[in-house]
Amino acid sequence: MATYQTTKKPPPSRMKAQPNLTGYQKLRNSFRFTDVYSELDWLPDGGLNKAHECIDRHANGPLAGKRAMVWEGKNGEQEQYTFADMKRETNRFADVLRGLGVQRGDRVFTFLDRIPEHYFAVFGILKAGAIAGPLFSAFGPDPVRDRLLDSGAKVLVTSPELRGRIAHIFKDLPELKHIVIVNKLGRDKTPIAATDLRYEELMARASPDFKVDNTSMYDYSIMHYTSGTTGKPKGAVHRHMAIVQQYVTGKWVLDLHPNDIYWCTADPGWVTGTSYGMLAPWSNGVTQLIYEGGIRATTWYELIQKHKVTVWYTAPTAIRMLMRGGTRVTSQYDLSSLRYINSVGEPLNPEAIVWGLEAFKQPIHDNWWQTETGAILIATGITPICTTPSSRRGGTSPATRPAWTRTASSGSWAAPTTSSTPPATWSAPLRWKAP
Repeated sequence: MATYQTTKKPPPSRMKAQPNLTGYQKLRNSFRFTDVYSELDWLPDGGLNKAHECIDRHANGPLAGKRAMVWEGKNGEQEQYTFADMKRETNRFADVLRGLGVQRGDRVFTFLDRIPEHYFAVFGILKAGAIAGPLFSAFGPDPVRDRLLDSGAKVLVTSPELRGRIAHIFKDLPELKHIVIVNKLGRDKTPIAATDLRYEELMARASPDFKVDNTSMYDYSIMHYTSGTTGKPKGAVHRHMAIVQQYVTGKWVLDLHPNDIYWCTADPGWVTGTSYGMLAPWSNGVTQLIYEGGIRATTWYELIQKHKVTVWYTAPTAIRMLMRGGTRVTSQYDLSSLRYINSVGEPLNPEAIVWGLEAFKQPIHDNWWQTETGAILIATGITPICTTPSSRRGGTSPATRPAWTRTASSGSWAAPTTSSTPPATWSAPLRWKAP
């Protein structure tokens, strides 16, 4: 049976930033989510809208000129947007949707890579009162068709490349009225279909002024489909009220501070990529790094070093891929800006936690939630605790889990040759039914 040393954290006085969450036990006994209401801005007419809480509340105040998004393209392109910029662009897309006849409750889906326009689109959808449905950019035709058909999507926002992948499905989608094509930086030179709409042309004509739809906390905002691991994917639809939990878990679990540079590596097509790649960080007013490309250890470390990332939220799968490069790779970069690392998506194996202590000189924190919950439910927080890697949630016990093996010379790890039986995935008996 594998044994692990206890992981000890320094007291708050010795941390790089004082934790937002203190006095946990006392707060646990008295906390109500309604206590958080006063920390939100709310709409002038009394409603609640995620886009207003994440973008406009900051753009209308002293954070207007603060960087909201730092974007790194897959080909080395760089763009930056302040909260004022984000308000302008999201207003324009909301105005575009109004011009296309989109009303409150309509479903508007996005099928894009991690480009700024994807984020503009999602928040523009929310401002228009519609329901945003981000799709994973690696999906093939069948999962895209199933989700658009099941949801009754009215508009699809995509790119030339991804549209080409799914071109033959549109005949099966009678409720899809408009396809908007985002040709980022003019990368694609082929003409678009005659029935498609150019994002760039629509945005050029749109107004930068838009009154956010006065959605209530009970109106639907974002929908994601489960992965379908145990059956047909189910649509989970979250209300604007979910921003309460997303904001407070960003503050307490991710410990986001005003001067943080935050990076969530998740694709917006999965719930982590919206709840913690859009809503939690921007409702807390922090600067966020967005990287269009895929996982590559040297590139990721270069990004952390270049942008001085302080809070990093990634997945166990990514961590295990980084482990294969070993600590010899991490030692070549200055990763000292990192003060807090979190992971979600599946159980984090003990070997990954041990490697994280070697590679980053700090523990990787695990947390648990699901597509249906919309926000973190269980977490190992930043506040001082004593624990062992094997005590983290989920998975099999160290006695039955196949062990990873470590190469001493390079500090790299190799996966076990056999895998343990994964835990069953729970999914709620909820399926979107279009009105």
